[in-house]
Amino acid sequence: MNCQQTRLAVVESYLRDAVAPNATLLDQDPEALKTALQGLGSRHLLGLKLPEPWGTEDPQMAWEIQEATARYSGALGFLQTQHQSAGSAISRSPNQALKAEYLPHLATGNRLLGIGFSHLRRPGNPLVKALPIPGGFLLSGTVPWVTGFGIFSEVVLGAELPDRRAVYGIIPLVNCQDNGGKITWNAPMSLAAMQSTQTVSGVLEQWFLPEERVLFIQPALGIHESDRKNVLNNSALILGCARAGLDIIEAIAQKKPLPFISAAYNALNRELITCRQQIQQLMFQQSREQLDTWYSQALPLRVQGIDLAYRSAQGAITVSSGASNLADSQAGRVYREALVFGVSGQTSAVMEATLAQLMRSP
Repeated sequence: MNCQQTRLAVVESYLRDAVAPNATLLDQDPEALKTALQGLGSRHLLGLKLPEPWGTEDPQMAWEIQEATARYSGALGFLQTQHQSAGSAISRSPNQALKAEYLPHLATGNRLLGIGFSHLRRPGNPLVKALPIPGGFLLSGTVPWVTGFGIFSEVVLGAELPDRRAVYGIIPLVNCQDNGGKITWNAPMSLAAMQSTQTVSGVLEQWFLPEERVLFIQPALGIHESDRKNVLNNSALILGCARAGLDIIEAIAQKKPLPFISAAYNALNRELITCRQQIQQLMFQQSREQLDTWYSQALPLRVQGIDLAYRSAQGAITVSSGASNLADSQAGRVYREALVFGVSGQTSAVMEATLAQLMRSP
């Protein structure tokens, strides 16, 4: 067994033994979720998108760890991917001082960060603006969505410049005032799923982002190009959620001698295995130099994964019968997780393709 296989075995053991039995609690209790996140950190599993020596040198292994995490706890899978994405942004920065400050501490969770830049996808007047001034930028506006309040201490924030480029920097994920500027984070939102992840909105009032806290400046509309290149990035979470639904169907098939339950499991399982193989082949074996060609193949696979997560969760609800209405139902939890993962990182193209999939004839 090589080093990467050992790492996957370690995380699967932790997830099965410590996370899966507490999945309902992790979905509801922020402190329990934070403890589970720290468990990943103590095993050096929070730097999956970092280069060596801070992270993993095997992108496919990192993908499989993300998939396994979402399978056993959607809330933990979603929360940790926020931190992993922040780490990825830091690792790409030309700011060597910031990299030296953060990279050695991300995999262990000694430094925990969230992300706040999905608003850059929205058309129209920018929600968060950055005004260049000597020594840095003044940030103002409304941040509509940041996950991990009270769990993460900082956030990688994106703000639009007057020339439509975007500056990314690190700001506190706590309420604070400094030099006339102010950051106010609102109370955690009441969500239908993953309440424990502590998702908040916030308001920035003339907050000074010094140049030494800047990660990089992205070209105008750069997030849209990045979305195309990374359209399959959250497929690990989606397929992990689909597998969680199938786990429930398989377990009930063993208790109820009804052949149609086993038939449904086998059919969905075959679809999931095929979709997973195709996604992995496209992500890890096919070049993205011809981005338009690659994207035309990747987008339908993203949507196929979403469809599988929805149908597997629906199957889990169906075979669980009336018990799925209980507050602590595993099927209900997975169904809600599919809701989250189906729209995470959603672009207009993904929305359009998902709706087209729903309208397709059986």
